[in-house]
Amino acid sequence: MYVITIDQRNSRRSADRVPELLQALRPVPTLLGFERTVGDEVQALLDRPEAVVDAVLRAVRAKAWSIGVGLGEVRTPLAASSREAAGTAFLAARDAVEEAKRRGQRKPLALRAVPTGAAADPVVAAAAADAEAVLVLLAQLVYTRSAAQWAVLDLLQQEPDLPLTGIAKRLSTSHQAVGGLVKRSHWYEEEAARPAAAALLERADRLLTGTEAIGW
Repeated sequence: MYVITIDQRNSRRSADRVPELLQALRPVPTLLGFERTVGDEVQALLDRPEAVVDAVLRAVRAKAWSIGVGLGEVRTPLAASSREAAGTAFLAARDAVEEAKRRGQRKPLALRAVPTGAAADPVVAAAAADAEAVLVLLAQLVYTRSAAQWAVLDLLQQEPDLPLTGIAKRLSTSHQAVGGLVKRSHWYEEEAARPAAAALLERADRLLTGTEAIGW
């Protein structure tokens, strides 16, 4: 299981952006949906690693959040909401978001496989570190994109069959300009790396919960 805890940075000096974030995360499939837990914090429980990757990158795009991903067990039967749920995955996510806050705006993401103070198998810890490393790299690609790049990428996602010439016409620019924006955004690199990040997340979770034998 995966828990994502997301906390707004500098919330005391800026407007409440939780509604905006919840809207951005709405398409992500969850077991317990994203909801405000306390203050300017949002949390959800997920069981699909590719959904974790998607949620993390959607939050990174907003550039206002510290993001913690926790792996582990969840108390069953499941509670009705994230606010009421419990388990080591929730504790790990709490530790992860606190670490993300310490890392700051340029690296606003952390992943933890066990809560602070709990013993971690070295193989599990290494698998979690691998997953975090790829997620952080993807997050950097997303974080550094410009508004012009996002205008092109949003159209690419909404209408994948639309050629670059069609996007250029929609945006009243040239085909060459659109091609340059796509290239500098590293969109294709992100699309290629997302499955790798999901696979590493799944392996770390399986090792942690004992559903995969240690060794690869």
